[in-house]
Amino acid sequence: MSCHRYDLPASRRDFLQTAGGGFGAVALAAIMGEQAQAASIRLPQRVAKAKSVIFLFMEGGPSHLDTFDYKPLLNKLAGQSLPASFKTPLTAAGEAKSPLLECKRTWKQHGQGGLWISDWFPQVAGHADDLAVIRSCASSGINHAGGVCSMNTGSLFGGRPSLGAWASYGLGTENRNLPAFVVIKDSEASVVNGVRNWGNGFMPAVYQGVEFHSDGTPIKYLDNPKGVDRREQRDKLDLLGALDRDFNANRTSNTELDARIQGFELAYQMQAEAPGAVDLSGETELTKKLYGMNNAATATFGRNCLLARRLVESGVRFVQLYSGAGSKWDSHNGIEAKHSQLCNSVDKPIAALLTDLKSRGLLEETLVIWGGEFGRTPMSEKGDGRDHNPTGFTMWMAGGGVQGGQTYGSTDDLGLYAVEDRLHVHDIHSTILHLLGIDHTRLIYPHMGRPERIDQNEGHPFTKLLGA
Repeated sequence: MSCHRYDLPASRRDFLQTAGGGFGAVALAAIMGEQAQAASIRLPQRVAKAKSVIFLFMEGGPSHLDTFDYKPLLNKLAGQSLPASFKTPLTAAGEAKSPLLECKRTWKQHGQGGLWISDWFPQVAGHADDLAVIRSCASSGINHAGGVCSMNTGSLFGGRPSLGAWASYGLGTENRNLPAFVVIKDSEASVVNGVRNWGNGFMPAVYQGVEFHSDGTPIKYLDNPKGVDRREQRDKLDLLGALDRDFNANRTSNTELDARIQGFELAYQMQAEAPGAVDLSGETELTKKLYGMNNAATATFGRNCLLARRLVESGVRFVQLYSGAGSKWDSHNGIEAKHSQLCNSVDKPIAALLTDLKSRGLLEETLVIWGGEFGRTPMSEKGDGRDHNPTGFTMWMAGGGVQGGQTYGSTDDLGLYAVEDRLHVHDIHSTILHLLGIDHTRLIYPHMGRPERIDQNEGHPFTKLLGA
Protein backbone atom coordinates (compact mmCIF):
# COMPACT_ATOMS: atom_id res chain seq x y z
CA MET A 1 0.00 0.00 0.00
CA SER A 2 1.36 3.39 -0.93
CA CYS A 3 1.57 6.10 1.65
CA HIS A 4 2.39 9.80 1.81
CA ARG A 5 6.06 10.61 2.27
CA TYR A 6 5.40 11.90 5.78
CA ASP A 7 3.52 8.86 7.01
CA LEU A 8 6.67 6.95 7.90
CA PRO A 9 9.86 8.44 9.36
CA ALA A 10 12.83 8.20 7.02
CA SER A 11 15.36 7.67 9.77
CA ARG A 12 15.77 7.00 13.48
CA ARG A 13 16.37 10.73 14.01
CA ASP A 14 13.12 11.57 12.18
CA PHE A 15 11.25 9.05 14.31
CA LEU A 16 12.55 10.53 17.57
CA GLN A 17 11.86 14.06 16.40
CA THR A 18 8.34 13.16 15.28
CA ALA A 19 7.63 11.32 18.52
CA GLY A 20 8.44 14.37 20.63
CA GLY A 21 7.72 17.25 18.30
CA GLY A 22 3.96 17.52 18.16
CA PHE A 23 3.58 20.08 20.92
CA GLY A 24 1.97 22.64 18.63
CA ALA A 25 -0.97 20.33 18.07
CA VAL A 26 -1.19 19.67 21.80
CA ALA A 27 -1.28 23.40 22.54
CA LEU A 28 -3.86 23.92 19.80
CA ALA A 29 -6.01 21.14 21.21
CA ALA A 30 -5.82 22.75 24.64
CA ILE A 31 -6.87 26.12 23.24
CA MET A 32 -9.82 24.50 21.41
CA GLY A 33 -11.02 22.91 24.61
CA GLU A 34 -10.15 19.33 23.71
CA GLN A 35 -7.85 19.12 26.72
CA ALA A 36 -8.47 19.98 30.36
CA GLN A 37 -9.18 23.54 31.45
CA ALA A 38 -6.32 26.02 31.10
CA ALA A 39 -3.73 23.48 30.03
CA SER A 40 -1.34 26.29 29.13
CA ILE A 41 -0.90 27.41 32.74
CA ARG A 42 2.38 26.29 34.27
CA LEU A 43 3.25 26.22 37.90
CA PRO A 44 6.05 28.43 39.27
CA GLN A 45 9.04 26.58 40.71
CA ARG A 46 8.72 28.32 44.08
CA VAL A 47 5.96 30.12 45.93
CA ALA A 48 5.94 33.78 44.96
CA LYS A 49 3.62 36.73 45.37
CA ALA A 50 4.11 38.17 41.89
CA LYS A 51 1.88 36.68 39.19
CA SER A 52 2.32 39.33 36.54
CA VAL A 53 4.62 42.18 35.51
CA ILE A 54 4.02 45.73 34.28
CA PHE A 55 7.29 47.10 32.91
CA LEU A 56 7.26 50.90 32.49
CA PHE A 57 10.06 51.41 29.96
CA MET A 58 11.37 54.97 29.52
CA GLU A 59 13.05 54.59 26.14
CA GLY A 60 16.12 56.73 25.61
CA GLY A 61 17.59 56.64 29.10
CA PRO A 62 16.13 58.77 31.92
CA SER A 63 18.57 60.65 34.14
CA HIS A 64 18.88 58.99 37.54
CA LEU A 65 20.86 62.04 38.71
CA ASP A 66 17.80 64.27 38.30
CA THR A 67 15.11 61.88 39.51
CA PHE A 68 15.93 59.17 42.10
CA ASP A 69 19.67 59.32 42.89
CA TYR A 70 20.46 62.47 44.89
CA LYS A 71 24.10 63.61 44.59
CA PRO A 72 24.79 66.88 46.46
CA LEU A 73 28.48 66.73 45.49
CA LEU A 74 27.52 67.05 41.83
CA ASN A 75 26.31 70.62 42.35
CA LYS A 76 29.29 71.52 44.50
CA LEU A 77 31.67 70.47 41.70
CA ALA A 78 29.50 71.68 38.80
CA GLY A 79 31.55 73.28 36.04
CA GLN A 80 34.71 71.41 37.03
CA SER A 81 36.21 68.37 35.33
CA LEU A 82 35.63 64.87 36.58
CA PRO A 83 38.07 64.35 39.49
CA ALA A 84 41.27 62.50 38.62
CA SER A 85 40.37 59.82 41.16
CA PHE A 86 37.57 58.64 38.84
CA LYS A 87 38.28 56.17 36.07
CA THR A 88 37.62 57.91 32.75
CA PRO A 89 34.43 56.38 31.32
CA LEU A 90 33.78 55.36 27.74
CA THR A 91 30.84 57.46 26.59
CA ALA A 92 28.71 57.24 23.47
CA ALA A 93 29.41 60.82 22.36
CA GLY A 94 32.96 61.04 23.69
CA GLU A 95 32.15 63.76 26.22
CA ALA A 96 33.96 62.14 29.16
CA LYS A 97 36.15 65.21 29.74
CA SER A 98 33.32 67.74 29.66
CA PRO A 99 32.54 69.77 32.82
CA LEU A 100 30.18 68.33 35.40
CA LEU A 101 26.58 69.47 34.95
CA GLU A 102 24.60 70.61 37.98
CA CYS A 103 21.20 69.16 38.83
CA LYS A 104 18.61 71.94 38.91
CA ARG A 105 15.94 69.89 40.64
CA THR A 106 14.60 70.34 44.15
CA TRP A 107 14.98 67.21 46.27
CA LYS A 108 12.98 66.02 49.27
CA GLN A 109 12.82 62.90 51.37
CA HIS A 110 9.58 60.93 51.22
CA GLY A 111 7.89 58.15 53.13
CA GLN A 112 8.93 56.39 56.29
CA GLY A 113 12.18 55.30 54.64
CA GLY A 114 13.10 58.86 53.70
CA LEU A 115 13.63 58.17 49.99
CA TRP A 116 15.20 61.05 48.09
CA ILE A 117 13.03 61.88 45.07
CA SER A 118 13.21 65.01 42.94
CA ASP A 119 10.38 67.39 42.07
CA TRP A 120 10.13 65.80 38.62
CA PHE A 121 8.17 62.92 40.22
CA PRO A 122 6.03 64.54 42.93
CA GLN A 123 3.10 62.13 42.63
CA VAL A 124 5.17 58.97 42.38
CA ALA A 125 6.92 60.29 45.52
CA GLY A 126 3.61 59.84 47.32
CA HIS A 127 4.16 56.09 46.93
CA ALA A 128 7.68 56.14 48.37
CA ASP A 129 6.87 53.42 50.89
CA ASP A 130 5.99 51.07 48.03
CA LEU A 131 9.14 51.74 46.01
CA ALA A 132 12.26 49.59 46.07
CA VAL A 133 14.72 51.99 44.45
CA ILE A 134 17.73 50.19 42.97
CA ARG A 135 20.54 52.71 42.48
CA SER A 136 23.23 50.31 41.30
CA CYS A 137 22.04 49.05 37.92
CA ALA A 138 24.52 48.48 35.10
CA SER A 139 24.41 47.45 31.46
CA SER A 140 26.89 46.57 28.74
CA GLY A 141 25.01 48.65 26.18
CA ILE A 142 26.62 52.03 25.58
CA ASN A 143 24.31 53.08 22.74
CA HIS A 144 20.56 52.81 22.31
CA ALA A 145 20.53 49.81 19.98
CA GLY A 146 22.65 47.73 22.36
CA GLY A 147 21.14 49.17 25.54
CA VAL A 148 17.50 48.66 24.62
CA CYS A 149 18.24 45.20 23.25
CA SER A 150 20.18 44.29 26.39
CA MET A 151 17.50 45.47 28.80
CA ASN A 152 14.83 43.60 26.86
CA THR A 153 16.65 40.41 25.88
CA GLY A 154 19.85 40.24 27.92
CA SER A 155 22.00 40.57 24.81
CA LEU A 156 23.58 43.49 22.96
CA PHE A 157 22.60 41.86 19.69
CA GLY A 158 19.20 40.89 18.37
CA GLY A 159 18.02 37.32 18.02
CA ARG A 160 17.42 36.24 21.61
CA PRO A 161 14.02 35.91 23.31
CA SER A 162 12.72 38.92 25.20
CA LEU A 163 12.12 38.98 28.94
CA GLY A 164 8.37 38.86 28.37
CA ALA A 165 8.79 35.82 26.14
CA TRP A 166 10.79 34.04 28.86
CA ALA A 167 8.11 34.86 31.43
CA SER A 168 5.42 33.53 29.09
CA TYR A 169 7.45 30.41 28.40
CA GLY A 170 8.05 29.84 32.10
CA LEU A 171 4.57 30.50 33.42
CA GLY A 172 2.18 30.34 30.49
CA THR A 173 -0.98 32.42 30.59
CA GLU A 174 -3.80 32.63 33.10
CA ASN A 175 -6.29 33.54 30.38
CA ARG A 176 -6.36 31.48 27.18
CA ASN A 177 -8.48 34.16 25.50
CA LEU A 178 -5.84 36.89 25.77
CA PRO A 179 -2.12 37.07 24.91
CA ALA A 180 0.29 36.28 27.74
CA PHE A 181 2.57 39.16 26.70
CA VAL A 182 1.30 42.58 25.56
CA VAL A 183 3.27 45.66 24.45
CA ILE A 184 1.83 49.20 24.23
CA LYS A 185 3.78 52.23 22.97
CA ASP A 186 2.82 55.84 23.63
CA SER A 187 2.96 56.75 19.95
CA GLU A 188 3.28 55.20 16.52
CA ALA A 189 7.02 56.02 16.53
CA SER A 190 9.27 53.01 16.24
CA VAL A 191 11.17 51.84 19.30
CA VAL A 192 14.88 51.27 18.68
CA ASN A 193 15.26 47.72 17.29
CA GLY A 194 11.51 47.52 16.68
CA VAL A 195 9.61 44.32 17.34
CA ARG A 196 12.80 42.42 18.25
CA ASN A 197 12.47 43.99 21.71
CA TRP A 198 9.42 41.84 22.37
CA GLY A 199 10.30 38.99 20.03
CA ASN A 200 10.54 35.27 20.65
CA GLY A 201 14.10 34.86 19.34
CA PHE A 202 14.87 31.15 18.99
CA MET A 203 11.77 30.12 20.95
CA PRO A 204 8.51 29.17 19.24
CA ALA A 205 6.87 32.27 17.82
CA VAL A 206 3.85 31.88 20.07
CA TYR A 207 5.84 33.46 22.95
CA GLN A 208 6.42 36.81 21.24
CA GLY A 209 4.68 39.93 22.52
CA VAL A 210 1.46 41.18 20.94
CA GLU A 211 1.46 44.90 20.24
CA PHE A 212 -1.67 46.87 21.17
CA HIS A 213 -2.25 50.38 19.87
CA SER A 214 -2.13 53.41 22.13
CA ASP A 215 -5.07 55.25 20.59
CA GLY A 216 -8.38 54.42 18.97
CA THR A 217 -9.05 50.68 19.03
CA PRO A 218 -6.21 48.92 20.88
CA ILE A 219 -6.65 45.72 18.88
CA LYS A 220 -7.34 46.01 15.17
CA TYR A 221 -9.56 43.72 13.10
CA LEU A 222 -11.26 41.88 15.96
CA ASP A 223 -14.66 42.01 14.27
CA ASN A 224 -15.66 39.39 11.70
CA PRO A 225 -16.16 40.51 8.10
CA LYS A 226 -19.69 41.57 7.32
CA GLY A 227 -21.96 38.56 6.83
CA VAL A 228 -19.65 36.10 8.63
CA ASP A 229 -21.05 34.87 11.95
CA ARG A 230 -19.10 33.19 14.75
CA ARG A 231 -20.14 29.66 13.71
CA GLU A 232 -18.94 30.19 10.14
CA GLN A 233 -15.69 31.64 11.47
CA ARG A 234 -15.25 28.55 13.66
CA ASP A 235 -15.79 26.20 10.70
CA LYS A 236 -13.23 28.10 8.60
CA LEU A 237 -10.64 27.94 11.38
CA ASP A 238 -11.23 24.22 11.89
CA LEU A 239 -10.63 23.55 8.19
CA LEU A 240 -7.60 25.85 8.06
CA GLY A 241 -6.16 24.23 11.19
CA ALA A 242 -6.58 20.75 9.74
CA LEU A 243 -4.85 21.76 6.50
CA ASP A 244 -2.01 23.46 8.34
CA ARG A 245 -1.42 20.52 10.65
CA ASP A 246 -1.39 18.12 7.71
CA PHE A 247 1.13 20.34 5.91
CA ASN A 248 3.27 20.67 9.06
CA ALA A 249 3.32 16.96 9.94
CA ASN A 250 6.86 16.43 8.68
CA ARG A 251 8.08 19.93 9.45
CA THR A 252 8.26 19.73 13.22
CA SER A 253 11.21 22.10 13.43
CA ASN A 254 9.14 24.91 11.92
CA THR A 255 7.50 26.72 14.84
CA GLU A 256 6.18 29.57 12.71
CA LEU A 257 3.24 27.58 11.35
CA ASP A 258 2.33 26.24 14.80
CA ALA A 259 2.44 29.81 16.06
CA ARG A 260 0.27 30.96 13.18
CA ILE A 261 -2.31 28.25 13.94
CA GLN A 262 -2.33 29.26 17.60
CA GLY A 263 -2.44 32.91 16.58
CA PHE A 264 -5.62 32.33 14.58
CA GLU A 265 -7.13 30.47 17.51
CA LEU A 266 -6.12 33.17 19.98
CA ALA A 267 -7.60 35.83 17.70
CA TYR A 268 -10.85 33.86 17.57
CA GLN A 269 -10.99 33.62 21.36
CA MET A 270 -10.02 37.29 21.70
CA GLN A 271 -13.04 38.29 19.62
CA ALA A 272 -15.17 37.25 22.58
CA GLU A 273 -13.09 38.48 25.53
CA ALA A 274 -10.58 41.11 24.43
CA PRO A 275 -13.11 43.85 23.60
CA GLY A 276 -14.24 43.80 27.22
CA ALA A 277 -10.68 43.82 28.55
CA VAL A 278 -9.69 46.93 26.58
CA ASP A 279 -13.01 48.77 26.72
CA LEU A 280 -12.56 51.71 29.08
CA SER A 281 -16.16 52.93 28.79
CA GLY A 282 -17.07 51.05 31.96
CA GLU A 283 -14.44 52.88 34.00
CA THR A 284 -15.72 55.75 36.10
CA GLU A 285 -14.87 59.34 35.24
CA LEU A 286 -13.16 59.54 38.62
CA THR A 287 -10.84 56.67 37.64
CA LYS A 288 -10.07 58.21 34.26
CA LYS A 289 -9.30 61.51 35.95
CA LEU A 290 -7.07 59.70 38.44
CA TYR A 291 -4.96 58.47 35.51
CA GLY A 292 -4.85 61.94 33.96
CA MET A 293 -6.96 61.06 30.95
CA ASN A 294 -8.65 64.46 31.16
CA ASN A 295 -5.36 66.24 30.48
CA ALA A 296 -3.64 66.26 27.09
CA ALA A 297 -0.18 65.99 28.67
CA THR A 298 -0.98 62.77 30.56
CA ALA A 299 -3.88 61.30 28.58
CA THR A 300 -1.92 58.86 26.40
CA PHE A 301 0.28 57.29 29.05
CA GLY A 302 -2.61 57.44 31.51
CA ARG A 303 -4.78 55.45 29.14
CA ASN A 304 -1.99 52.92 28.63
CA CYS A 305 -1.51 52.52 32.39
CA LEU A 306 -5.22 51.96 32.85
CA LEU A 307 -5.17 49.39 30.05
CA ALA A 308 -2.25 47.67 31.76
CA ARG A 309 -4.20 47.41 34.99
CA ARG A 310 -7.18 45.92 33.15
CA LEU A 311 -4.97 43.45 31.30
CA VAL A 312 -3.21 42.05 34.38
CA GLU A 313 -6.60 41.98 36.08
CA SER A 314 -7.76 39.79 33.18
CA GLY A 315 -4.82 37.40 33.49
CA VAL A 316 -2.22 38.80 31.09
CA ARG A 317 1.18 37.75 32.41
CA PHE A 318 3.51 40.50 31.15
CA VAL A 319 2.64 44.03 30.01
CA GLN A 320 5.30 46.44 28.76
CA LEU A 321 4.50 50.12 28.33
CA TYR A 322 6.88 52.33 26.37
CA SER A 323 7.18 56.02 27.21
CA GLY A 324 9.06 58.19 24.72
CA ALA A 325 8.95 55.70 21.86
CA GLY A 326 11.69 56.71 19.45
CA SER A 327 14.24 57.40 22.24
CA LYS A 328 12.62 60.67 23.36
CA TRP A 329 14.17 60.32 26.85
CA ASP A 330 17.56 60.71 25.17
CA SER A 331 18.73 64.15 26.37
CA HIS A 332 22.16 64.97 24.96
CA ASN A 333 21.09 68.59 25.11
CA GLY A 334 18.18 70.51 26.63
CA ILE A 335 17.66 68.00 29.40
CA GLU A 336 15.60 70.44 31.47
CA ALA A 337 12.95 70.94 28.79
CA LYS A 338 12.92 67.36 27.51
CA HIS A 339 12.84 65.60 30.87
CA SER A 340 10.36 68.10 32.33
CA GLN A 341 7.85 67.31 29.61
CA LEU A 342 8.38 63.55 29.75
CA CYS A 343 8.35 63.29 33.54
CA ASN A 344 5.15 65.32 33.63
CA SER A 345 3.55 62.98 31.09
CA VAL A 346 4.18 59.83 33.16
CA ASP A 347 4.25 60.94 36.82
CA LYS A 348 0.50 61.15 37.39
CA PRO A 349 -0.36 57.99 35.37
CA ILE A 350 2.27 55.90 37.18
CA ALA A 351 1.10 57.13 40.58
CA ALA A 352 -2.48 56.34 39.56
CA LEU A 353 -1.48 52.83 38.47
CA LEU A 354 0.09 52.14 41.87
CA THR A 355 -2.93 53.60 43.66
CA ASP A 356 -5.41 51.63 41.57
CA LEU A 357 -3.56 48.33 41.85
CA LYS A 358 -3.25 48.76 45.60
CA SER A 359 -6.92 49.64 46.11
CA ARG A 360 -7.95 46.52 44.20
CA GLY A 361 -5.57 44.23 46.09
CA LEU A 362 -3.53 43.66 42.94
CA LEU A 363 -0.25 45.37 43.81
CA GLU A 364 1.08 42.49 45.89
CA GLU A 365 0.68 40.11 42.96
CA THR A 366 1.75 42.59 40.27
CA LEU A 367 5.41 43.56 39.94
CA VAL A 368 5.69 47.11 38.61
CA ILE A 369 9.09 48.05 37.16
CA TRP A 370 10.31 51.52 36.13
CA GLY A 371 13.47 52.27 34.17
CA GLY A 372 15.16 52.64 30.81
CA GLU A 373 18.11 51.11 28.97
CA PHE A 374 20.64 53.17 30.97
CA GLY A 375 21.00 56.46 32.88
CA ARG A 376 22.83 59.73 32.13
CA THR A 377 26.33 60.95 32.94
CA PRO A 378 27.24 63.55 35.58
CA MET A 379 29.36 65.24 32.88
CA SER A 380 27.66 67.69 30.57
CA GLU A 381 27.13 67.35 26.86
CA LYS A 382 26.50 70.29 24.54
CA GLY A 383 26.39 72.48 27.61
CA ASP A 384 22.93 71.55 28.90
CA GLY A 385 22.55 67.80 28.38
CA ARG A 386 23.90 64.49 29.62
CA ASP A 387 25.41 61.54 27.73
CA HIS A 388 24.52 57.84 28.08
CA ASN A 389 25.58 56.16 31.31
CA PRO A 390 25.37 52.34 31.42
CA THR A 391 27.86 51.97 34.30
CA GLY A 392 25.54 53.15 37.07
CA PHE A 393 21.85 54.05 36.95
CA THR A 394 18.52 53.67 38.75
CA MET A 395 15.47 51.48 38.35
CA TRP A 396 12.70 50.90 40.83
CA MET A 397 10.25 48.13 41.53
CA ALA A 398 7.00 48.09 43.47
CA GLY A 399 4.56 45.38 44.49
CA GLY A 400 5.12 41.75 43.63
CA GLY A 401 6.52 40.97 47.06
CA VAL A 402 9.41 43.48 47.05
CA GLN A 403 10.26 45.35 50.24
CA GLY A 404 9.35 48.97 49.51
CA GLY A 405 10.38 52.20 51.16
CA GLN A 406 14.08 51.46 50.76
CA THR A 407 17.02 52.08 48.46
CA TYR A 408 19.24 49.23 47.39
CA GLY A 409 22.80 49.54 46.16
CA SER A 410 24.51 52.81 45.34
CA THR A 411 26.59 54.68 42.84
CA ASP A 412 29.68 56.75 43.66
CA ASP A 413 29.38 60.33 44.94
CA LEU A 414 28.82 61.67 41.42
CA GLY A 415 26.52 58.90 40.19
CA LEU A 416 28.86 57.62 37.49
CA TYR A 417 29.64 54.04 38.54
CA ALA A 418 27.66 51.46 40.54
CA VAL A 419 29.81 50.69 43.58
CA GLU A 420 27.61 48.78 46.05
CA ASP A 421 25.46 45.75 45.16
CA ARG A 422 26.03 46.30 41.45
CA LEU A 423 23.23 44.70 39.45
CA HIS A 424 23.97 43.98 35.81
CA VAL A 425 21.04 43.51 33.43
CA HIS A 426 21.52 39.74 33.80
CA ASP A 427 21.01 40.07 37.56
CA ILE A 428 17.94 42.28 37.02
CA HIS A 429 16.37 39.68 34.74
CA SER A 430 17.17 36.85 37.14
CA THR A 431 15.63 38.90 39.97
CA ILE A 432 12.42 39.53 38.04
CA LEU A 433 12.02 35.82 37.31
CA HIS A 434 12.79 35.05 40.97
CA LEU A 435 10.00 37.39 42.05
CA LEU A 436 7.67 35.50 39.68
CA GLY A 437 8.60 32.24 41.38
CA ILE A 438 10.88 31.03 38.60
CA ASP A 439 14.35 29.62 39.26
CA HIS A 440 16.28 31.22 36.41
CA THR A 441 18.79 28.35 36.43
CA ARG A 442 15.99 25.90 35.66
CA LEU A 443 14.16 27.96 33.06
CA ILE A 444 16.02 26.54 30.07
CA TYR A 445 15.29 26.39 26.38
CA PRO A 446 17.50 24.06 24.30
CA HIS A 447 18.85 25.76 21.18
CA MET A 448 21.61 24.63 18.82
CA GLY A 449 22.77 22.07 21.36
CA ARG A 450 22.99 24.62 24.19
CA PRO A 451 20.76 24.96 27.26
CA GLU A 452 19.90 28.67 26.90
CA ARG A 453 18.80 30.92 29.78
CA ILE A 454 17.64 34.54 29.95
CA ASP A 455 20.79 35.56 31.85
CA GLN A 456 23.23 33.67 29.59
CA ASN A 457 24.50 31.87 32.72
CA GLU A 458 25.71 35.11 34.33
CA GLY A 459 22.85 36.44 36.50
CA HIS A 460 22.05 36.13 40.18
CA PRO A 461 18.73 37.11 41.80
CA PHE A 462 18.98 40.04 44.19
CA THR A 463 17.09 38.53 47.11
CA LYS A 464 17.59 41.58 49.37
CA LEU A 465 14.54 43.04 47.63
CA LEU A 466 12.38 40.52 49.48
CA GLY A 467 13.32 41.98 52.86
CA ALA A 468 13.62 39.87 55.98
